[in-house]
Parts: sequence; C-alpha cells; structure tokens
Amino acid sequence: MMTTQEVKRKLAAILSADVKGYSRLMGADEEGTLRTLTAYREVMATLIHTYQGRVVNAPGDALLAEFESVVDAVKSAVEIQRELTKRNAELPTDRRMEYRIGINLGDVMVEGEAIYGDGVNIAARIESLADGGGICISGTVYDHIENKLSLDYEYLGEQAVKNITKPVRVYRVLMESEAAGKVIGEKKAKPRQWQRTALIVGSILIVGVAAIVVWRLYLRPTPPIEVASKEKMAFPLPDKPSIAVLPFVNMSEDPKKEYFSDGLTEEIITALSKTPKIFVIARNSTFTYKGKVVKVKQVAEELGVRYVLEGSVRWVGDKVRITAQFIDALTGNHLWAERYDRDLKDIFALQDEITLKVITALQVKLTSGEQACVIGKGTQNLNPYLKTLQAYEQFGRMNKQGSIMAKQLANEAIALDPKYETPYTFMAYSHMLDLWFRFSESPEESMKLAVDAAQKAIALDESDPLTHTCFSSLYNMQRLHDKAIVSAERALELRPSGARAHVSLGTALLYACRFSEAVPYLEQAIRLDPFPSSTSLRNLGVGYVMVGRYEEAIVDFKKAIKLEPNDLFTHLRLAGTYIKLGREKEAQAEAAEVLRIHPKFSLEHYAKTLPYKDQSVVDDTIACLRKAGLK
Repeated sequence: MMTTQEVKRKLAAILSADVKGYSRLMGADEEGTLRTLTAYREVMATLIHTYQGRVVNAPGDALLAEFESVVDAVKSAVEIQRELTKRNAELPTDRRMEYRIGINLGDVMVEGEAIYGDGVNIAARIESLADGGGICISGTVYDHIENKLSLDYEYLGEQAVKNITKPVRVYRVLMESEAAGKVIGEKKAKPRQWQRTALIVGSILIVGVAAIVVWRLYLRPTPPIEVASKEKMAFPLPDKPSIAVLPFVNMSEDPKKEYFSDGLTEEIITALSKTPKIFVIARNSTFTYKGKVVKVKQVAEELGVRYVLEGSVRWVGDKVRITAQFIDALTGNHLWAERYDRDLKDIFALQDEITLKVITALQVKLTSGEQACVIGKGTQNLNPYLKTLQAYEQFGRMNKQGSIMAKQLANEAIALDPKYETPYTFMAYSHMLDLWFRFSESPEESMKLAVDAAQKAIALDESDPLTHTCFSSLYNMQRLHDKAIVSAERALELRPSGARAHVSLGTALLYACRFSEAVPYLEQAIRLDPFPSSTSLRNLGVGYVMVGRYEEAIVDFKKAIKLEPNDLFTHLRLAGTYIKLGREKEAQAEAAEVLRIHPKFSLEHYAKTLPYKDQSVVDDTIACLRKAGLK
C-alpha cells in the first residue's frame, strides 16, 4: 500500500470506455466477439497514442486512458467513435460492437503506471450515461474545450454520481456539427430556483435511496450464489483437493508480454502437481479458457474440480503487479485474494508464495521434504528465466520456425546462466521436434544433439520431471524400452498429478507391449487433462486397440481427428481399427484421407517408425493398413 508520503497527484484528462451490451455479444458468439474486441482495442490504442494519450488499463471490455490535454482527449474520442462506426457498418446489426466513452478532467492519484481517485471514478460514471457509439464529458472538460473544437454539445443537466458529494454537470458530444461550442438544452437557473430544485431533487433522492435500501434488505429475495453442482460435473470429484489454475490475464500494455503471464501460470501448475496430495488439471485444458469470459461454476463443472485459481499480471518496467484469488466453486467462497506489488526480480519467490498459499488454503500439510520438492530450483537470474519462457512459447508453435527460435532463445538463456537446467530441456525437445516432423536434414545429428542437451539438463537438476519425460521419448525413439519406462516412472514420481508424466509412462508401456498396464495411465492422463490434445487421445485409442476395445478406440480417434483433421497418424490408426472390425469401406475412406494428407505415403517407411518391442505388433499393424488399401 501507498503511504501518505508516497501518494503523488496530478491533474489529468481521463477517458473511460466500455462496450454496450458486451454480455449479450459474448453469449451469442464468444470467439467472434473476442476477435472484434481485439481489433477495436488496437484501433483505440493507436488513436489514443496519436493524440499523445496513454492506455492505463484495459480489463475485459473496458479501457482507461489518460491525456495531458483535454482537447486531445476529446479529439481522440471523436476519432475513435468515427472509426468504429465505419467498422461497425461492415458487420451485421446484431454483431456490432459499440463503445460508450466518458471523459473527465480531474485530480488523480498516481501509483507507478496506475491512476486512482475521484477523477477516474467520475469518468467511469459519465461513461455509463453515454449512448453506444457516443461520448459524454464532464463540466470541467466542457469548460476547457467550449470554443476550441468544431462540435456541438447537449446539456444533460447535473447528474448525481455515486460516492461523489456534489452533482456533476454532464454534456453529450454531438459529433456531426460544424459549429464550435453551441450547447443544446442548457438553461442558467436563478440561484433561488437552483436551490429549490436541488432541495426537491435531494428529497426525492433520499426517499429513493431509502426505498432501495428497504427493498434490498427486507423485501427483495436474496439472489442465490451461482455455485457449481457435483451432479452436473463432467467427471466425479477426486478423493483429494482438486484445482484448476486458469491462465493469468496479461494486463501489461505490451501484448508481447503474454509469455510472462502464461509462464507464471505454468510454473504454479507444475509446482502444485509435484505433490500427490492435490489433483491438478493440466495446462492444456485450463488454457482452453484463455481470452474467454467464463464463470468459476462452468470451469469447475467442465473440468470436474472443486477449486479454481485465477488472476492477472501487469508488468511495467522493473515492477510487476500480480493479483490472485482462490475460489471454492461448491460454496462460492473466496478462500483468499491477494494483490502483490513486487520488483520483477522477486518473481521466483512470489511464484513459490502463491503456490504455498494455495496449498495452505486447501489444508494440505506438507513435510519439509515435500515442500522442498514443490518449490523449484531453477535460476535466480531474471534474464535467462525470461528467455526460457520465450523459448517455451516458440516451441509450442510446433513448426520449423518455432523450433529454430526456441533453440536460439534457449542458447541465449544458457549463455546467461549455464547452470540453469530448463533451457537445456527445451533445447532437447526442440531437436526432437526436428526429428518428429523431419525439419532436420540429418536425423542422426538431431538425435545426438537432443540426447546431449537432455544429459546436460539432468546433470544440473535430476528433480525436473520435464527432463525425465524428454528422456523417455528419446529412449522410445531409440527402442530402449526399459530405459524409457524407468525415465517415465521417475517423471511420475516427481510430478504425481502431471498429465504429461502419465502420458509418458503410458506411451512407454505401449511401446514395450505391456498394453494392459499402459491403458490406466493413459486414461488418468485424460482425467487430468479433460480437454486433451489429439496426441493424448490417439495414444489412448491405440491402447484400447491393443487390448481389444475397438469401439472405444474409434470414439477417441474421431475426437482426435476433430481436433486435428490432418493428423496423419490418427487416420492411419482409425483405418487399421476399422479393418479389425471388418468395416472395410470405412477403412478405405480413412486410407484415402492418409493419401490426401501425404500422397507419397509408404507403408515400408511407416513400419520403420513404429518402435514396438514385439515385431509381431508392427507386422499386424502394417497388414491391416495394407488391407485398407495402402501400399
């Protein structure tokens, strides 16, 4: 908190804006609304900067900006509304996104990049009086721009503003006028008439407020708290505390800093999943809610969890502000909520603090050894940490350029801190990516570089589960099945609630032809990651095929194809499964899809990529595909 001595004040023109009917738009089309919102925000930010303004904050559909000049603030608002009107004309009537804008000139308190106080509050209240696509200004703004702009104004009278003692004069800006300063509807009241009017209005307001209070306290039925229902959950609640960590919202002005808020979320998920005493939903599933307006109830019921952690990150200069709130979805209670204002270099300690706060709120008791496992080692050097987060973001693109950039950023992180293990792990994964997708001209060289990087990572920190899952994948590719299983088992031991660790062990057991053992791990991976990747669904489908559960396999293969229509390997598996069931026409249709995706597909080459321990499994797989019409 700011002390009295720390409070700084200044006079500023404040622009407050939000979308009229935003909830209706989101309810009708979330993705389309978010696309329009993002595009319109960019237009607004550009015009605000053009008129020497600064975007202070932009949560949800709202936007707050400040200007040194009142004239510039109004000019900016007028240009924004004119530009958005043009864009809305290209949209269907029910999809148009109309902003309301309010502008006030007032005293504000300054804390870092943020501003607070009555000056801001009045702007927000005035904004609510504006029409969609319109602008309202306070009397202080009007007094400064009265004859300076070619605009007319409509006087809306003195408006009572919540938490502000005196009424505020409000004017509507009439943007189509070519006059300067003409006011419609303004009448100068005589002093006694004004006092009489104020007395009458005040009396009415007092009576009205009293009526509202009586209604709310005594007459109106208390609205039910929207809580999650166990009966409506997609999965039964686990027998241990269960949690979903939603992606922390990037509140920084620079959208390129998204990797930082994503990284913070990932770190918290990873830390929580290191204890077997908590059930933690995987990043892949919680990130499906990114950029969406969702209720805690919806998240809990769709993912089958009781608790939800959500928050936001604002990074400005060398300072970071993180807000977090932890909610019990079954009761609607906030177990705790905090705002942290720290130096950026303290981010590591802050991640641990938030993680331990969650664990404490869940009433989970950790031994000192368990607590040491939860709190990561990593690096205490900020720059390599940020480089590594960027490397992870690039790796997630799953394409050649992303692989190149991930390796470059990992190298830069290693140069800054050679003892930091995580960038070596991402280096290894990126070289594996080159192998999987044939980005490399020399598979042998890529394999060697991947193994070297993974060995360096594990030498620096044997307790990182991600490195062990990496090794398990490498061992699978080298057909070293026993080693692959050992590495995956170690990853699961280090991260008992990790979906990736369960997938790793399930996959290693599949390739070792221990099919009945593999399926439970692959099923648990889906429970930990209810919105799984196509790869996880395909792996589970393969497990079902190997134990004779063909119909269940088809269901998962079809889900995988819905997620990734051009997933060559899933189409292959589905074709083979149809042959198992004697459904040759459907198998041939899937074979045609394989050739559509990869016209030069070769069964001989594909057979070499299947790393099963038992050659008879490979032979049976190829025989089914040949019967489906592939060569």
